Amino acid sequence: MKTTTVQREYFLDSIRAWLMLLGIPFHISLIYSSHHWHVNSVAPSWWLTLFNDFIHAFRMQVFFVISGYFSYMLFLRYSRPKWWKVRVERVGIPMLTAIPLLTLPQFIMLQYVKGQADKWHTLSGYEKYNTLAWELISHLWFLLVLVVLTSIGLILFKNISGGIASGRVRWLQNITLGKLSIIFFFLGLVYALIRRTLFIVYSPILSDGLFNFIVMQTLFYAPFFILGALAFKHQNLKQLFILPSRGCTLGAAVAFAAYLANQRYGSGDAWMYETEYVITMVLGLWMVNVVFSLGYRVLNFQSARVTYFVNASLFIYLVHHPLTLFYGAYITPHITSNTLGFISGLVFVIGIALVLYEIHLRIPLLRFLFSGKPQNKRPDAVAQSK
Repeated sequence: MKTTTVQREYFLDSIRAWLMLLGIPFHISLIYSSHHWHVNSVAPSWWLTLFNDFIHAFRMQVFFVISGYFSYMLFLRYSRPKWWKVRVERVGIPMLTAIPLLTLPQFIMLQYVKGQADKWHTLSGYEKYNTLAWELISHLWFLLVLVVLTSIGLILFKNISGGIASGRVRWLQNITLGKLSIIFFFLGLVYALIRRTLFIVYSPILSDGLFNFIVMQTLFYAPFFILGALAFKHQNLKQLFILPSRGCTLGAAVAFAAYLANQRYGSGDAWMYETEYVITMVLGLWMVNVVFSLGYRVLNFQSARVTYFVNASLFIYLVHHPLTLFYGAYITPHITSNTLGFISGLVFVIGIALVLYEIHLRIPLLRFLFSGKPQNKRPDAVAQSK
C-alpha cells in the first residue's frame, strides 16, 4: 500500500461543498427562469434566468477539476484495487441509494403533476426504458460519470504516474494559462465535432439517457478531471489556478456573454449546442482560475461550521431535487412574486434538507448508504458545530 500524505486543502474542500450546494439555488431559479423544466412559474424572471445561466455555465467543470485532484491524491495513497473500490463505493452507493429513495418517488410525483400517469402504458418498451434512464438518474448523473471516470482513471492515472516518473511530461513545467486555453479550445472543437457527427449519422442516440450520461458527459468532463489530477502532482500547474489572473477573469466574462448570446440567438437545429460546448470548455477552464484564486484567499482555513457543510453537502444535494420539484409543483403557484418565491424556496428546501441530514446522522444504515463509507459514530464536525 502507498503511504503518500499531503496537507489538507481546506479551500478546495470548501469550494467543492459550495459548488455542490449551488445546485439548490440553481434548480430553484430554474423554476423561475425562461428555460423549460419539469415545473415552471407562470411568468419567467429575467434576473433569475441570468443567475441560472451563470451557475450552469461553469459549476460542473470546476467541480470535476476538484474531483480529479482529490481522486489522484487518493490514488497515490492506496493500492489500485483498493483505490477503485473506495472511490466507487463513495459515489456509487449514494447514487444507488438515491434512486429508490429519492428519484423514483420524484418520478412518480411528476407523472401526476404533469397528468401523464395514465399515458405510461401507451409507451413502447424503449420509451419506458429511456424515460426511466433520464428520470431515475436525474440529478445523480455526475455520480455515474464519476464512477466511469474512476474506472478509466485506473489506466489514466497509471499513465500520469508513469509519465511523471520517466520525465515524459516535462512540457507541463512550462505550461501557461494561454497554452491551456488553446488546448481546451481544441478539446471543445473535438467534442463538438463528435456530437455533430453523431447528430448526422444517428441523431436518436443523443436522446438516449444512458448514452448521454455514460459517453457524452464523460467525454466532456474527462479533460477537467485529468486537469485536476495533473494539478495535484505539478505545483506549477496548481499555482496557475490559485494566483489571480486578470486575463482569465476578463476571458470568463467575455465567454459568458458569448454563452448568453448563443442561448438567445442560437438554433437547436443548427450549431447551437456545439457552439455552447466549445464556449463552456474554455469558460470552465478560466473559471477554475477565478474560483480557485478567490477560494484560496477567503476559504483556506479550518472551521467546524465549514466542515459541517462540507460533510453535509452531498446529502443535501441528493435530497434537494425532489424537495425543489415538490416546492415548484405545489407551492410556487401560490406565490405571485418570483423573487419572493425564489427566496421562500431556498428557505423551504435548505431547511427541510438540514433536518433530514440531522435525522440521517442518527441512523447508521442511512449514514452508510448516503456516504458510501461505514461510520460507527457521527462525524466530529457535527459535535464541534453545536
